[in-house]
Amino acid sequence: MERTGSPELLPIFRSRQQVEVLADILDDPEREQSLADLTRRLGIPTASIHREVERAEHAGIITSRRVGKTRLVRADTSSPYFEPMQRLLVRAFGVPGRLRAAFAEIDGIDAVYIFGSWAARWEGEKGSRPVGDIDVLVLGHPDRNLVYVAVHEVGLMIGREVQVQFRATDWLREGTGSFHDTVVSRPMVQVLPDDRARNDAAASMARSAS
Repeated sequence: MERTGSPELLPIFRSRQQVEVLADILDDPEREQSLADLTRRLGIPTASIHREVERAEHAGIITSRRVGKTRLVRADTSSPYFEPMQRLLVRAFGVPGRLRAAFAEIDGIDAVYIFGSWAARWEGEKGSRPVGDIDVLVLGHPDRNLVYVAVHEVGLMIGREVQVQFRATDWLREGTGSFHDTVVSRPMVQVLPDDRARNDAAASMARSAS
């Protein structure tokens, strides 16, 4: 399916295809993938993938190499454009953006966060292994079947399994136990709004430590 025209969320870019390709590559700078991988997962025609990869490599945003007849691409982390482009595009069209879109129409969700290794890398923590599954925390009382369907579809699009944990709305603030303490003490990336809950949880942890 050809997707043309500037994306409404970020109209400074030429087309939605452009931002989806860049967001996918920049989302995991350690992942090297073929053009066929991008075509299969994003549902964008191979010719369009090739065109966007050529432009991005010419601009110094990504780099590529050939193994036989296969062209492998990955983010060029040495580029001065890498970090600002990653922050902008991945939040809007990468894992956070795809989860936000998937959950937006599901009733009963009060907040959604990404935690675990993906969130830690997003916040700049170094790791020795590539990011595996995406860990997602859903606060509220949604229809769980709808959530499972949504995360399955997102997982297919991003090429990773999405693991979801359900907790009550006030769990970040009022929760207890080792899992709670681990989650609130590590980086979390907000997908759907609930700033106060995160701030309250941080304040609660600080009080407990004092």
